[in-house]
Amino acid sequence: MVARVYALTGSIGMGKSAVVGMLRKLDVPVFDADAEVHRLQGPGGGAVTAIERHFPGTTGPNGVDRAKLGAVVLAHPHQRRVLESIIHPMVRAGREAFLRRFRSRPLVVLDIPLLFETHGQKGIDGVIVVSAPGWKQRARVLARGNMTPAKFRAIRALQMPDAEKRRRADYIIDTGTTFHRTQGQVRRLVACLRRKAGG
Repeated sequence: MVARVYALTGSIGMGKSAVVGMLRKLDVPVFDADAEVHRLQGPGGGAVTAIERHFPGTTGPNGVDRAKLGAVVLAHPHQRRVLESIIHPMVRAGREAFLRRFRSRPLVVLDIPLLFETHGQKGIDGVIVVSAPGWKQRARVLARGNMTPAKFRAIRALQMPDAEKRRRADYIIDTGTTFHRTQGQVRRLVACLRRKAGG
């Protein structure tokens, strides 16, 4: 059986990581694009050499210094395309390997934070958007130790507005409610998608 492939996306601070955890507990294979990027940028990672060549001084023995690289990209937005041209093909290769590994499963999910921004919805059976009210998003993000209001605004400026993501979604998971209620939404959605897949 060929797996049905769904993309999971959502802006920063929307609770996507929590939803990924819920999906995995329900035995849904999830490809984590962010984790793949971390692996590629970590010690010995496949992207480190190319990133150092294009962004000198942003790597070291532990791989890419994400703070230094992030500062460069936020200060010079045009450089984001250069970084994406290095990372995206490598992430796509990792995703293809994941899909081959789980090709006999009825349902798999690709966790792609910048799905719409990178036009990554081609070949996807449906898009799941994780969303929460703006005030809750802001509170969650600013509670992170390395975050400032200015950095939050800069990151949000690079992301498609939540309202537009919701408009484009096939399914929406609302994380603005309690953890238990969000869990219930995820369980119902997985049951629905498995019925569609016949698995």
